[in-house]
Amino acid sequence: MAISVFDLFKIGIGPSSSHTVGPMRAAALFVQVLKERQLLEQVRRVEVQLFGSLSATGIGHGSDNAVIMGLMGEWPDAIDPSLIGTRIELLRETDTLLLDGRLPVPFIWARDMQLVDRNLPFHPNAMTLVAAGEEGELHRDTYYSVGGGFVVDQAQADSGVADLDRSELPYDFSSAVELLGLCQKHNLRVAELMLANEKVWRSEEEIRSGLMALWRAMQDCVEQGLKHEGILPGGLNVRRRAAKLHRSLQELNKPNVIGSTLSAMEWVNLFALAVNEENAAGGRMVTAPTNGAAGIIPAVLHYFMKFSEDVTDANVVDFFLGAAAIGILCKKNASISGAEVGCQGEVGSACAMAAAGLAEILGATPEQLCNAAEIGLEHNLGLTCDPVGGLVQVPCIERNAIAAVKAINAAQMALRGDGQHFISLDRVIRTMRDTGADMHDKYKETSRGGLAVSAVEC
Repeated sequence: MAISVFDLFKIGIGPSSSHTVGPMRAAALFVQVLKERQLLEQVRRVEVQLFGSLSATGIGHGSDNAVIMGLMGEWPDAIDPSLIGTRIELLRETDTLLLDGRLPVPFIWARDMQLVDRNLPFHPNAMTLVAAGEEGELHRDTYYSVGGGFVVDQAQADSGVADLDRSELPYDFSSAVELLGLCQKHNLRVAELMLANEKVWRSEEEIRSGLMALWRAMQDCVEQGLKHEGILPGGLNVRRRAAKLHRSLQELNKPNVIGSTLSAMEWVNLFALAVNEENAAGGRMVTAPTNGAAGIIPAVLHYFMKFSEDVTDANVVDFFLGAAAIGILCKKNASISGAEVGCQGEVGSACAMAAAGLAEILGATPEQLCNAAEIGLEHNLGLTCDPVGGLVQVPCIERNAIAAVKAINAAQMALRGDGQHFISLDRVIRTMRDTGADMHDKYKETSRGGLAVSAVEC
């Protein structure tokens, strides 16, 4: 399975990569298949069935609306998030779905949007889409949103091949041991090795420009998060804090706060809060590697770029490449899906990736980079995914801020050492996988345990 940096980092919308971005992509893919099979014009009814975690917390995550947008032919990286509400309201008023954005099909929400309270075997984030014509069923398929916006259809699930990209990479690796061995054998830094692999799909110019486009989208997300105030949608009455915190930090009149630990943490907190408040509001996001954990990587990179001297675009590129190497290991050997292994798979993976990216641009050896990732992930093991009300707000927003600071600390600790560590990165990733397997389903994005059922009025 070949995984690109652009698979792990994708422009989309909030509030969830697995519950919003994935379902929208799945529905858009379904429409694409109908087109390819020349069935689209024959469709007279569409039925949506959401299973497992998509059923349990899908409403809070906007899964239902996302599927509808996908059926309308929209894709997460191109849709205007501000128009979703209006289009859903019109559909509900008229009981009419514009399939592919142009073909009117009857759609009665209570009948055709079904929440099914059971899991399908392959993955807890499952959805079945059915298209029917005048004489009966035309086509159906089941899709699994496996985390980070990745989507697997039933054929892939049945074949055991979750990713059809079988590209041959010059430096293919499936473990940290293999990664370190390749770096040592070929005298490469991790970012250099990753860049060589990425050239299988794109030219170096395309890679660098693509990564800078991701960085600009992250910057835009932070800027939007610093502008908006008020109450986040969803009914929990969670107030946005980033704009107020930003004004407070600006009043400190400290142009460079690298030497001030407390001020530094506040800036990192600010960037993470801004991103995750935008995510909770359904704004434009960069999945990194998921939406629930999307604030960690940009918070760490924003802080470095804002307060370090002599920063360049090359720093951004190397950060993404170093971080992606760890994301690949987490996805291949465990999971980045909260519904599969709990929040350790989302925030834990993102923390490890951010620590690795920062270590790379601070000059870490490959061994130190893997040590930084190991520290970041190890101290998120066992983290449950228990969003209150099924919304990516409590504890998700603050959790990103805490993990961003933790990532910086992990990189600093690793850089003080020689890369040798008692517990290997591979072992920690396997432990995350095993812990997730042992974790009760109520702690894995179903909002049936943990903090999700402990919220009380004060």
